[in-house]
Amino acid sequence: MASMMSRFFKFGSQNMAIDLGTANTLVYVQDRGIVLNEPSVVAIETLHGVKKVKAVGDDAKMMMGKTPDNIEAIRPLRDGVIADIEIAEEMIKHFIRKVHGKRSMFRYPEIVICVPSGSTSVERRAIRDAASNAGASQVYLILEPMAAAIGADMPVTEPVGSMVVDIGGGTTEVAVLSLRGLAYTTSVRVGGDKMDEAIVSYVRRHHNLLIGDSTAERIKKDYGIAMIPEDGVGETIQIKGRDLVNGVPKEITINQANVAEALSEPIGAIIEGVRIALENTAPELAADIVDQGIVLTGGGAMIQGLDVYLREETGLPVSVAEDPLSCVALGTGRAMEDPIYRGVLMTA
Repeated sequence: MASMMSRFFKFGSQNMAIDLGTANTLVYVQDRGIVLNEPSVVAIETLHGVKKVKAVGDDAKMMMGKTPDNIEAIRPLRDGVIADIEIAEEMIKHFIRKVHGKRSMFRYPEIVICVPSGSTSVERRAIRDAASNAGASQVYLILEPMAAAIGADMPVTEPVGSMVVDIGGGTTEVAVLSLRGLAYTTSVRVGGDKMDEAIVSYVRRHHNLLIGDSTAERIKKDYGIAMIPEDGVGETIQIKGRDLVNGVPKEITINQANVAEALSEPIGAIIEGVRIALENTAPELAADIVDQGIVLTGGGAMIQGLDVYLREETGLPVSVAEDPLSCVALGTGRAMEDPIYRGVLMTA
């Protein structure tokens, strides 16, 4: 009877893999691939002292920096780990419901979530509890660099050393992988968010103009560049913000060389992380990396010229994964579906 019941519950239950990112959350459903990719933002409305969720994902992202007093747009993850457990739980629940629709009555899915390699056991437990409370029957964790490497089709199950650099919103994970394990890993707390902050402070310092995070993010995505362009200027960019001297809105023009200058510090920190990882790699694995090269994944990998800059700094071949933004979600999904990778999943 019990086995029949469990079969009944399993019937049609869809296992999910979630890439819970600081900037975006992607959900991969078994046999269907990536079905959801939305910003990790929750808008909370307070009415008469009672808080309730007003919007999640894309709708909430549009409210960032533009909300009235009683609505607050919150990002529940900071630096790749959960900063606000209750809100993160609401967000995971919302995404699970969105994927399953209203039929989730009989569905008790297994969920695989990826966590940064530098996260502590307390942080991992917070992620696991959030998924359990959101309705998962079994929660597995996978380390982010491992998921990124599987998603980028790297030979993680073979006795060959390969290096992956996953530049996310909150953290950059640098790892050397071999035989389904991490031979060496380091997590640098620098990612897309720090790049946005660097652009905000650069514009403020040099032009006395205050811009919001969303504006900075748009500049990074459209014009972000790792090295000063060859002509020393690059494209010009119009940006609007608030003049700090007169207090009125104002528009100014900057160019790509300025953006490269603003991003030099966060990009320098990422390159330093790669260098430290290479210094700590066993000689046999280092020999493999010379042949295999370094693979860049994550949203930060899309910064123009970053691969060229890293190649110049390390002297190693550097390539960007085919679809850097969804590498981690694809890898997490593959680890869930393919028995070859089952060994990389962890129970918290």
